[in-house]
Amino acid sequence: MVQPLGYLKESASQTAGPYVHIGLTPNFAEITGVYPVDLGTTMVNDKTLGERITVTGRVIDGSGTPLKDALIEIWQADAAGLYNSPSEMRGSADPNFIGWARCPCDLATGEYRFETIKPGRVPFKDGRLMAPHISFWIVARGINLGLNTRMYFGDEEAANAEDPVLARVEHRVRVPTLIASREGSIYRFDIHLQGDRETVFFDI
Repeated sequence: MVQPLGYLKESASQTAGPYVHIGLTPNFAEITGVYPVDLGTTMVNDKTLGERITVTGRVIDGSGTPLKDALIEIWQADAAGLYNSPSEMRGSADPNFIGWARCPCDLATGEYRFETIKPGRVPFKDGRLMAPHISFWIVARGINLGLNTRMYFGDEEAANAEDPVLARVEHRVRVPTLIASREGSIYRFDIHLQGDRETVFFDI
């Protein structure tokens, strides 16, 4: 017997709200006893190979206002261009580098901050080398689905010019939205959700 389906209605879509912090960074949300420290807090230790860098910035809405409740995850290759992943078949990644981290934005300033290392180059699916980059995933109140983007390094001009992913950005004036500026060991990467400086996001 065929069942009527009209009585089941689609649930209303929901944004992340405060639950993303409660579930992913409970200590940050002042919920103790779940984890000793929130997962993804530290990527490196004193034995990690590679150039130590800091990546910082803000997630900015269309009015130019930093979002203070955003949460960001990053993942990247190690200094040799190898991923800390079971699917990495090219060699053994640095065992002292996690390759993934999570950071809630500061509730007062909207700033995020990652202490990491500069990644090596990894091959694109056709074998061409991509420029050093870090992958970002962003969630916040008002974002129904997490946004994916990449951060490239402003001091890697030659590698960036060869990168097959950057080459696929049709509107070339938008490429700079994926490039971080450097001052000392600090790279600045602001993520713009809307407006004239909207960051390029990827459908992955």
